[in-house]
Amino acid sequence: MKDIYILAIESSCDETSASIIKNGCIEIATVVLSQMDIHRTYGGVVPEIASRNHIENITMVIEDTLKQSQLTMDDITAIAVTYGPGLIGSLLIGVTAAKTLAYFYDKPLIPVHHTAGHIYANNLVKPLEFPLIALVISGGHTDLIYMKEDYSFERIGRTLDDAVGESYDKVARVIGLEYPGGPKIDRLSEIGKNLYNLPLPLNDDSYNLSFSGLKSAVINLVHKEKQKGNSIVQEDMAASFQSRVVEILTKKTMRAVKEYHVKNLILAGGVSASKAIRNEFERLCSKDHVNLTIPQMKYCTDNAAMIGAAGYYAYKLGRRADLDLNAKATDELK
Repeated sequence: MKDIYILAIESSCDETSASIIKNGCIEIATVVLSQMDIHRTYGGVVPEIASRNHIENITMVIEDTLKQSQLTMDDITAIAVTYGPGLIGSLLIGVTAAKTLAYFYDKPLIPVHHTAGHIYANNLVKPLEFPLIALVISGGHTDLIYMKEDYSFERIGRTLDDAVGESYDKVARVIGLEYPGGPKIDRLSEIGKNLYNLPLPLNDDSYNLSFSGLKSAVINLVHKEKQKGNSIVQEDMAASFQSRVVEILTKKTMRAVKEYHVKNLILAGGVSASKAIRNEFERLCSKDHVNLTIPQMKYCTDNAAMIGAAGYYAYKLGRRADLDLNAKATDELK
């Protein structure tokens, strides 16, 4: 069987990335150029600045990836690209680059949904085993997905408002932490105590999630304490906030694992890098004899390797895009 090499491009937010993936599971070369230091000044990602930086860097990132791989475009089987969801201006840069390469080198063009990429990042750790439940948690996504086989996505739960990663960043800002707030809250929670009385968000029988109420509770509590002349203990608030997030994520996810009669669980997305979330899922899965897979840290945040892994299976299934492929700020996973 001939090896399949996917050249993948990811530019959905503020990382410009390209990767070459062999047979859906072997990373040949990956380059990720982050804009985090640029956007930290503004307390979050500024879409216009992100897209401008993608324009400046996309060609260099692709060239560096090919150079590191010691392959040429003749070796590449197909071009995979994140077409959505994400920041429309950022997505357009990656899609345009992918279409240009596909046209010039006469290669198949494979459209990849960003969430599918996060899920298939786990395939770079070990082959996915089905059926499975995937918990996708990032700055833009919070989804519970049931998969009975490759590229079969049934969303059984989703956030009704803020994504969990977005809530981390907003809470961090309220208690005086710099962007990106998620990693800082995770670190502080290790030394803090769960002392603040915060609600458990959307604690119901559905698989849906909600974090706006929890975020608002933090904002209100901080405001009241300031009015009283008191200060918030950052590490204690971090521990209190994160404990509620971990509790509701694990509660609903493990119930889905049980009710869908699966023995395989995967975590995906930037927030899956949280030590507290990883540790609690590892504990629960060990207790319930569930096979847990979590990507390496480098595959949690946005990267093109995950797009290449997903793109391989999309290619095998015959998914193709014409050169009129357009970016989509929102799109259902299917």
